[in-house]
Amino acid sequence: MAGFQAGRISRAALDDAYTSAVQDTIERFQQTGSPVITDGEQTKPSFATYPLAGLTNLAPDGVTIPFADGHVRQLPRLTAAPFRYGVHAASYLEAARRYTQLPVKQAVISASALSLLYPSTEIPGYSREAFLADLINEAEADIRGALDAGAASVQIDFTEGRLSLKLDPSGKLLRSFIALNNRVLDRFSAADRQRIGVHVCPGGDHDSTHSADIDYAGLLPDLFQLNAGRFYLQMASEPDRKRVLGMVGQLLKPGHVVFIGVIDPIDPVVETAAQVRDRVLEAASLLPLQQLGTTDDCGFAPFADDTSTARDIAFRKIRARVEGTELASRELGV
Repeated sequence: MAGFQAGRISRAALDDAYTSAVQDTIERFQQTGSPVITDGEQTKPSFATYPLAGLTNLAPDGVTIPFADGHVRQLPRLTAAPFRYGVHAASYLEAARRYTQLPVKQAVISASALSLLYPSTEIPGYSREAFLADLINEAEADIRGALDAGAASVQIDFTEGRLSLKLDPSGKLLRSFIALNNRVLDRFSAADRQRIGVHVCPGGDHDSTHSADIDYAGLLPDLFQLNAGRFYLQMASEPDRKRVLGMVGQLLKPGHVVFIGVIDPIDPVVETAAQVRDRVLEAASLLPLQQLGTTDDCGFAPFADDTSTARDIAFRKIRARVEGTELASRELGV
């Protein structure tokens, strides 16, 4: 991708590399035994910015996100109307489904994350409300397109949820994010929302986080006000899992399914199946079995230039999740 941007390789060469990466990811993912797979987001510049590909009404000096190790990610800034996605997630799903018959989960970015593109001063002739109306339409189209293209489920990445409490400890920003995302989710039927989930974590980039120091207790009550059927929660790296799982148990509503993180992508040590089993059993002691699933805490490299985790390590960790979940299932009799 860097070579293409620098003009060192052709578009055809980049597309060949994309195809090879997607095929390799799907083949390895299937070999882990996971009942649901993804394309690994191999052809996205990042989990957050894929809709911006090809847009010309952006400047590079947008909101900055500092990480604990000192590095910073910076979003673009919208400079003019209208706001439209350059790429929708269905295109990634359609490419992935050429290579597998297994159910595919499709990740999309939240409307709240993209709302940060609008500058602090109003764009002439394009109010913030007009921008949000366009953004909601595009976010709906992104999710609906993935569902219509055959996604088994759609995961909305909402990593800015926990970060918002660092930026605004009052919770006002978080509640505005929740309200905005619900304006998107409310456009879907109850049946559709059972296939739509929300992922939260304290960030993951170059083996660092942006909000691990923010207590989950401040996030969870508002998080479960989202009108989604699934919640994917970072938990393996949480220092006091039992306390947090207890809170989750109190907040779960009928019909919710919560996928607990049992793999820490930042930790270079590969978990054993027995460790995963024990994490699942811990969660099962505090949450209803019929509402429980497992997942990884976060992406292994959510930004395309993050090479901190080797592919072999990532797939060994995924296999441990699958095998450990199976061990726990047997022990629980489900």
